[in-house]
Amino acid sequence: MTETATETPKLEISASRQFVAWLAEQRLSLAFTTYQAGKLFLVGLHPEGRLSLFERTFNRCMGLHATDQTLWMSSLYQIWRFENALQSGQTHNGYDRLFVPQMAYTTGDLDVHDLGVDGAGELVFVNTLFGCLARPSPSHSFLPIWQPPFLSKLAAEDRCHLNGLAMRDGQPAYVTMVGRSDVTDGWREHRRSGGLVMDVRSNEVVCEGLSMPHSPRWYRDRLWLLNSGSGEFGWVDQGSGRFEPVAFCPGYLRGLNFHGDFAVVGLSKPRENRTFTGLHLDERLKEKQAEARCGLQIIDLRSGDVVHWLRLEGVVDELYDVCVLPGTMRPMAVGLKTDEIRRTITVATPDGNSRP
Repeated sequence: MTETATETPKLEISASRQFVAWLAEQRLSLAFTTYQAGKLFLVGLHPEGRLSLFERTFNRCMGLHATDQTLWMSSLYQIWRFENALQSGQTHNGYDRLFVPQMAYTTGDLDVHDLGVDGAGELVFVNTLFGCLARPSPSHSFLPIWQPPFLSKLAAEDRCHLNGLAMRDGQPAYVTMVGRSDVTDGWREHRRSGGLVMDVRSNEVVCEGLSMPHSPRWYRDRLWLLNSGSGEFGWVDQGSGRFEPVAFCPGYLRGLNFHGDFAVVGLSKPRENRTFTGLHLDERLKEKQAEARCGLQIIDLRSGDVVHWLRLEGVVDELYDVCVLPGTMRPMAVGLKTDEIRRTITVATPDGNSRP
């Protein structure tokens, strides 16, 4: 009897011809998460100009939010705050950003999705399990600050699958959810066309009839989002309440960030289960004779064209969030799996800076 060894799938990465040149031209790097593989990826450039890919392992990492020196990330039962340990102009083994996991809030498994930081620098997150927006607490799992008015109680039942958060003028402004349901796991019956966007400040619905919407973002005086179940990137006309598609992308969309005239969008291959079957995306892919992909797509906002892409194949099939890191050419992060975290020590100085 002959035994056949099962080969572990490897991660294969390919990019469009001008993707590397675009990173160099825009002077930026990208960060993205995959909860399916439990990885934080940081994409930049080697000094000689080729693509640099750095990864760290965090169980079920999802939401990302980046400021100049800080990277926030949610994981299975914690929200992490990474700080850049390098001064301007400094490098560490050829990297110009060294993100250190400096602090974590232990929340329990709340299925935390999108993250935002308000004008005071305080974290706001989407608590999907309880269907609310929340802040971290020094003494509890979370502090609820808003919930949809149709939810009759705060319960760990994932009733509407609240998932996306858009900040505007330093405050939580808009959220996305898959369905207006007030029963346990009720959103699943609304996947195809029950998705909506709600204004947090007024409790009004500003757009509905969407298919599993994700990643609302306020940018250049427009509310952008991903109509994930249809594979569409677009914006909401708040006068009419209509969703205006800008580009179709071949995959289930999650993760959206902007830089200049470009949007960076995350693509996933839909899982073969009832959450992802029966969506408009299936029909659109057949219509265009295309297979679903996993990776990043760079969309020119002026034309709606996908001008660059990064594709992942093998062990990674799903992404959740993506962040642009401006002014960063080659980032890395310290993880928790090796002794490196023991040897990475920085000292604060009176001027508020740090030195390694």
